Amino acid sequence: MTVKKSERLIVKFITNQASHEEIEELTEWLKEEENQTVFKDFVKTNYAIDTTLNTFDSTEVRKQLSERIQKENNVFYKRRFSSYYKYAAILIVALGGFYFYKNTEKSHSKQNVVIPREDEIVLQLGNESQNLDPNDDKNITDKNGNVIGRQEKDRLVYTKAYSGGALVYNTIRIPYGKKFEVQLSDGTLVHLNAGTTLRYPVQFVKNQNRQVYLLGEAYFEVEKDKEHPFDVNTQNVNVEVLGTKFNVDTYSENTNTDVVLVEGKVSLYKDQKTKENQVFLKPGEKGSNEKGQFAITKEQVNTEYYTAWVKGSLVFKNASFEDIIKKLERRYNVTFINRNKKLGREIFNARFDNEPIEVVLKYFSDSYAIDYNIDRDKITIK
Repeated sequence: MTVKKSERLIVKFITNQASHEEIEELTEWLKEEENQTVFKDFVKTNYAIDTTLNTFDSTEVRKQLSERIQKENNVFYKRRFSSYYKYAAILIVALGGFYFYKNTEKSHSKQNVVIPREDEIVLQLGNESQNLDPNDDKNITDKNGNVIGRQEKDRLVYTKAYSGGALVYNTIRIPYGKKFEVQLSDGTLVHLNAGTTLRYPVQFVKNQNRQVYLLGEAYFEVEKDKEHPFDVNTQNVNVEVLGTKFNVDTYSENTNTDVVLVEGKVSLYKDQKTKENQVFLKPGEKGSNEKGQFAITKEQVNTEYYTAWVKGSLVFKNASFEDIIKKLERRYNVTFINRNKKLGREIFNARFDNEPIEVVLKYFSDSYAIDYNIDRDKITIK
């Protein structure tokens, strides 16, 4: 195992992000005595977590790690942590009696662990709103108590039906640091990225186009229905489809609205649709509209760069550092303060697959000598 890979696995284990396979790989690596030394030195240096030999107490490990999670109030860690106790014990035994101890003040003073903010997903139903916990399974009801759908953990599924009456809208707001899915009443699945708002009908109306309103970024898997074309309305450009898969990136801070087509066919247009102002995309093409401009351009692209976020990956291709930190802020719900303006214009290429932010920061530090300081959820680039 390379040094970078071992450090990556250690960080993922410490931040409770490692998969079972990764923990098993780390455990196998720790069978070598020299690797145990590397592990302990890395943990002590980067996380202010001490190591003590011949004092292993599995009960104390469970207690102290649980307290540490509760203290930091990080729901994401809580969700994943319970399944790791036995693997923590395996690693501790492999280290010959190593254990973590809770020292909050010391840990914070080292300023090496990011503590992201924890904001709620909000579902607006008419004049009422409720918070959605991605761990819940529950029915969603309207103001009259009628069940209109069901929350299944990180997906909201609406009852399949078309309405014969007036449109009734719901709005869902996804905060920074989270993603969510909504399955609309026609069966269309919408993957919502962090910092995104989607307004949509509880039920679509018969003999009318299916219309939704998007601010942020979403990946659509549209259910085919020739009688009811599907429209995505953004502040800058509109998208019309019959049944297809595509990504729309229309964050308010972006200079462009980008639509990337993965499968099927879509048309893009500004304002009112006419035969003259429609631009049609084929799979593998990106259509773009710059704010304040009427023209819609298109080009051939690698669609994976634009859809990798759906599976938890971050891909940066010829991206400026300023653009990168904007995406990192959304992904991890943190704040970057970049005091290095020259660095902000530098171009980078990188890919991260479901990595904790500590791994991302360490990559930029090791690969590009980028210096930074952490204060809970604020990261200052020097």
